[in-house]
Amino acid sequence: MSDYLVLSYWDVALAAVFLILNAGLSLWLQLGLARQMLVAGLRMVVQLLAVGLVLKAVFAVASPLVTFGLALVMVVFAGREIWARQERRMRGPWGPGLGAGAMTLAAGVVIVFALTQQIGADPWWSPRYALPLFGMILGNTMTGVSLGLDTLSTGLWRESAAVEARLLLGATRWEATRPFARRAMRSGMTPIINSMAATGVISLPGMMTGQILSGVDPGEAVKYQLLIIFLIAGATGLGVVLSITGGIWRLTDERHRLRLDRLGGERG
Repeated sequence: MSDYLVLSYWDVALAAVFLILNAGLSLWLQLGLARQMLVAGLRMVVQLLAVGLVLKAVFAVASPLVTFGLALVMVVFAGREIWARQERRMRGPWGPGLGAGAMTLAAGVVIVFALTQQIGADPWWSPRYALPLFGMILGNTMTGVSLGLDTLSTGLWRESAAVEARLLLGATRWEATRPFARRAMRSGMTPIINSMAATGVISLPGMMTGQILSGVDPGEAVKYQLLIIFLIAGATGLGVVLSITGGIWRLTDERHRLRLDRLGGERG
């Protein structure tokens, strides 16, 4: 059996000293981030401890209904985060629904493919495999979708005159919004591209580091990390394309008019 490190809660608490140090620096430099740092850190601790207890119970039950139910809860919270990060949000159900729907479809397709083809979990929905993978893919896809939608909505709002000029000259809604769609897609995909470019040479990913610390052979850890990154990149790209396409469809109409009335006011 491979040796692995066992951490105590005291070890974790010691690492939190650096977060407190950053909060102190924020107060000293008057950055206004101290409260946000401490609240975010406390929220993370509470959430992870709760998730640990929930996952332990879910693994013991091993029920598909419980697994899908927990995945749905994750999707709801991720969709809420996408909506909350928008500078200008779509009105009505489209606000949280577009980002959540695109993210869920993209992550769902990728995770089912991975569980049935590469990982070969039996059953394929086994919570021990499905939920951790779904969480990693969902979190990264959420970031890409939120950045893409925010770039699209703010770009169309600020440069509405240019879009409407193209429409008046006879361009379709897809032609008139194409530069904004490209910009939004690049914005949404840039984080995962940068992450892939830096992985290995500049940084060791968290999953790979955790496996190595727990005693897994580095070669095996590398293979799993490559699998996860490719899955994340695929889901992020698919989610960004779906959300931006849906956003343009919603913010224009069949008469090829720009419909900024479907956007809410600027976030306060």
